[in-house]
Amino acid sequence: MNAPLPTTGSREIAPELARSWLLVAATRPETFDEAARSHADAVVLDVEDAVDASHKDSAREDVVRWLHGAGPDGEPHRAWVRINDATSEHWSPDLDGLRDAPGLQGVMLAKTEWGGQVMDTFNRLGARVPVVALVESAVGIENATEIARAKGAFRLAFGSGDFRRDTGMSADREAMAYPRARLVISSRAGGLPGPIDGPTVGSSHPILREQSAITVSMGMTGKLCLQADQTPVVNEVISPTRTDVEWAYEFLEDFDARGRIVRDGSDLPRLGRARKIMQLAEAFGVLPAPR
Repeated sequence: MNAPLPTTGSREIAPELARSWLLVAATRPETFDEAARSHADAVVLDVEDAVDASHKDSAREDVVRWLHGAGPDGEPHRAWVRINDATSEHWSPDLDGLRDAPGLQGVMLAKTEWGGQVMDTFNRLGARVPVVALVESAVGIENATEIARAKGAFRLAFGSGDFRRDTGMSADREAMAYPRARLVISSRAGGLPGPIDGPTVGSSHPILREQSAITVSMGMTGKLCLQADQTPVVNEVISPTRTDVEWAYEFLEDFDARGRIVRDGSDLPRLGRARKIMQLAEAFGVLPAPR
C-alpha cells in the first residue's frame, strides 16, 4: 500500500472531526485571510484573551466585517470565533455583533463553568450556531458532563493554560491526565465528538508532535494551535496512521471474504474500530491506494 495522502488546506473537514483549531488574534485582521488558507481544519478568530479590554470593540468590529466579506475568489469568509466568557461585560456585545454574521461557523465560549452558560449563548445566537465549550477551571472540569449535555454544546475544549493557573497543577502528562480524561468521558456521556486539547506553546515541532501524541493517547480528537505552521503537524498526528489504515483495510476485507461471520467476542470491537479508522481515513484523505 502507498503512504497516506497528505491533508491539504483545500480539504473541507467537518467540524465534528476537526483536528487543528487555529487561534488567530482578532487585533490582526490582516492575518485572517492567510489563516483561512492555512492547513487548519478550523480557524478561530479570538476576541477574548488575545485582545486587551480597551480594544475589544474595534477587534469585534473587524471580525464581524471580515465575516461579512469574501475572498478574491468570491468564496465567503468563514470562521469560528472565541468569544468572551458569559460573566464578562463583553459577552453580550460579542453575541449581538456576531448573531447575523453570515460567515460565522460557530463560537468557542471561553471559561465555561456551567451548562446554562452554553445554553444561554446558543439561544442568544438564534439556537442555530454551535458552541464549543472551552473549559478552563476546576469548576468547569467538575461540571464537564453537565456542560457536555447542555443544549447547544457541540464539542468540549481544554483551556489548559488557564486551568493550570487556576489549580497550580503542572503541565506534566501525569498532572494533566485527570482533566483530559474528564473531558473525554464527559464528551462521550454527552454524546459529543471527542474533545479538543489545549495548545502547545513554543515553536518546537518535535515537542508539538510528542504532545499531540499524548492528545491521541488520551482519546482527544482535536488540538488548539497558536501558529499556522503547527496545524500540519497536528493534522498528521491526530489522523489515522498508515499502519492503522492498512490494518483496518485488511480486517474489513477479510471480514467480507468470510461472509461477515463473527467468530468470537473480539470481532465486534475490532469491527467497530476498523470502521471508525476507515471513516476518518476517508475524511482526512489518508486512504490506501487501490490494489
